[in-house]
Amino acid sequence: MNLSVTIIGHNEVDHLRELLPQIKWATEIVYVDCESQDDSLEVARDLGCRVFSRPNNTNLNVNKSFAVDQASGDWVFYLDPDERLPELLVMEIEETLENTVNTAFRLNRRNHYFGHWLRHGSQYPDTQLRLFQRGSASFPNQHVHEKLVVEGSIGSLQNDMLHFPYLNISQFLSKFDFYSGVEAGYLRDAGVQVTAGNSIRFLLLKPFSRFLRRYLFKGGFRDGFPGLFCAIFDALNFVVRYFKLWEQTHNPPAKREQQGPDSRP
Repeated sequence: MNLSVTIIGHNEVDHLRELLPQIKWATEIVYVDCESQDDSLEVARDLGCRVFSRPNNTNLNVNKSFAVDQASGDWVFYLDPDERLPELLVMEIEETLENTVNTAFRLNRRNHYFGHWLRHGSQYPDTQLRLFQRGSASFPNQHVHEKLVVEGSIGSLQNDMLHFPYLNISQFLSKFDFYSGVEAGYLRDAGVQVTAGNSIRFLLLKPFSRFLRRYLFKGGFRDGFPGLFCAIFDALNFVVRYFKLWEQTHNPPAKREQQGPDSRP
């Protein structure tokens, strides 16, 4: 199996120290450091990665595409620093790639909030498309939570990957603040305006319907307090991004910094 794992990171030293030793089975690990202020770059280099440095960018696809372009393996698996590949999944990947007609593979992801796996509330299976033949897939230059565009047939893997995006509430709030601002920028660029009608939609209708759907209809209440927390802030995201849209259109900053949060989504 000739497979490259590609990773981008900004201030991810703790995740990298845990992740990188677990993926030594890969033919190569390509790590793109995005202006980290911690020891991420040095740790990645010491643990055997091919290391590159790039400016940080709110459009994560820019550096993810760069990382994929540096890969030399026949197959590429894009991985975030806060994700993990269990042993059963690695074994399945190795066996599957020995004989397949597909050019890419989907797999499910288990999201853990504050140490709890969220099984409900639309948080699982959270299907991801991450494994693909080099040259058969690309990241579109849009949106925060990026999706691969693939040419060819797509198969499915049976084992799940793990995701630990939020170790504590402070980390969650930092990312929430950052990404709501980026998403407000997308609304602005799409021509969405602050009007009476949009105020009703973004401040009342969308948050209320999202909370009902995810917490009640999709069973988020079954995940206890973390499920309630997730459902509330998922609904509040509409409110915060709309107010940030107002802020950006009525009092635009002199210079928008291209800095991401300390951790990746």
